[in-house]
Amino acid sequence: MKKGIHPEYNDVIFWDTSSDFKFMSRSTVSSKEKLKWTDGKEYPVIKIEVSSASHPFFTGKKMFVDTAGRLEKFKKKYEKKA
Repeated sequence: MKKGIHPEYNDVIFWDTSSDFKFMSRSTVSSKEKLKWTDGKEYPVIKIEVSSASHPFFTGKKMFVDTAGRLEKFKKKYEKKA
């Protein structure tokens, strides 16, 4: 690999804010916000809205999260006008 053209690949904590589930993985994404992990070290935190802990396919539960008023926007756009 050429040096200086690839982003840094570091350990990152992903935090599913809808179910308060955290997991560590490696990523090129970084954050200024840090969180202490179970090993006592601090790692950058990336907040996500959906993970395997909150997605209906994996949980078997129907969970509706409307973070930006998507349903209202859809209804307004495709509503029949009489």
